[in-house]
Amino acid sequence: MDGFGQIALYAQAAEAPMLGRSVELSQHQAMAIPDINKRSIGFINWAHALDHYVMLIFPTVVIGLEIVYGRSYAELIALGTPAFIAFGVFSLPAGWLGDHWSRRNMMALFYGGCGLSLAAAGLAPNLVMLAIALTALGMFAAIYHPVGTAMLIEQATLRGRSLAFNGVCGNLGAALAAGLTAALVAGFGWRAAFLVPGVLCLGTAVLYLCLVPNEGRKEARRATVADVPLGAALAATIFALFVVIALCAGLVFNIVAVALPKILDERLGADVPLILVGGVATLVFVCGALAQIAVGRLVEKFPPHILFAVIASLQFLGVLWAAQAAGKMLIVALAVAMAAIYAQVTVNDLVIARYTADAWRGRIYAVRYFLTFLASGAAVTAIAFLYGRGGFALLLGTTAIIALGFVFATAAIAVLVNGVEKGRAVAPAE
Repeated sequence: MDGFGQIALYAQAAEAPMLGRSVELSQHQAMAIPDINKRSIGFINWAHALDHYVMLIFPTVVIGLEIVYGRSYAELIALGTPAFIAFGVFSLPAGWLGDHWSRRNMMALFYGGCGLSLAAAGLAPNLVMLAIALTALGMFAAIYHPVGTAMLIEQATLRGRSLAFNGVCGNLGAALAAGLTAALVAGFGWRAAFLVPGVLCLGTAVLYLCLVPNEGRKEARRATVADVPLGAALAATIFALFVVIALCAGLVFNIVAVALPKILDERLGADVPLILVGGVATLVFVCGALAQIAVGRLVEKFPPHILFAVIASLQFLGVLWAAQAAGKMLIVALAVAMAAIYAQVTVNDLVIARYTADAWRGRIYAVRYFLTFLASGAAVTAIAFLYGRGGFALLLGTTAIIALGFVFATAAIAVLVNGVEKGRAVAPAE
């Protein structure tokens, strides 16, 4: 045998164990992917809780600031308007960066940026600096929804349940915001209400960077066809209706969520302590969490587009009831409204995911949350304007009218896509 033959035999003998090791490594890496996804989803769920928590600190703190600064509620709550506008505006670049750069790195920026902004708010020497810090908080908090939701949809195996649980986490963050903030203000002063969660966010940023590896450049590997493709004209119509839904959802969600502590403070009865107001607000938000758990199961049994319209109707009825209620019945009415408000968020995300390709989801969610949270800035302004002129009767009555527009838009979507869904259901039998 010549020298080349001997080299070939040696190469084959050496290659066999190397190939075996390569296969072994590939299998090991494949087994590690679900663990990484689970860890990543855990951080996404935690981020959702923090996102809603940090954005709802100020609406409770502001009640205490009325005494500290001697300003009216309408005047002080307006300081949060730039933060909620930033919460919407900066979702657009966040979604684009998540799709084109790195969703994982954007989430790390979310944790770190929120932590630093909260620290700045807690150390603010005056109301101007507080408003600036809150605006920065809105900028960084805007990252979560377009980026985190797209990550969750991509990594989850059971989307309905995963989105429902993720929604519960966000709801619990919102629920705990009122109660924990009130407790921190009562025990340590209003600055602690910002500083404590700020430290928590910064600590999470470090853990996230250590435990969740960068996903690399995945843009080219993302699917470009939706689960349920739509024709161009129908897709454009659905998109236009989702614009209406996003605006209505943003107004309804944020008016009720931001004003909730003050609604309870004013309508529960005279001389109700702040910590009790925060506790009741927490219970109302928990009703939303329970509704999201239920809707996570319901989407597996009923068409999401039909369920969307039903929940929208329940939201309208709950807000309308709350506009007329007081005392104990107010708590029940707000619980119904909040349950529907949070349930529709889960179904909304599922419906969008169903008709949008993964390659575009980050940007589509960015547009949705841009409109939703841009409306949230208007919601804070609306609270100050309407409350100052007609109290919560005028504010909640107007919110009910907006919720009715939401009903019409979801009903239109249900009618339009129902034919496509039916055709898809019978296609295998043809």
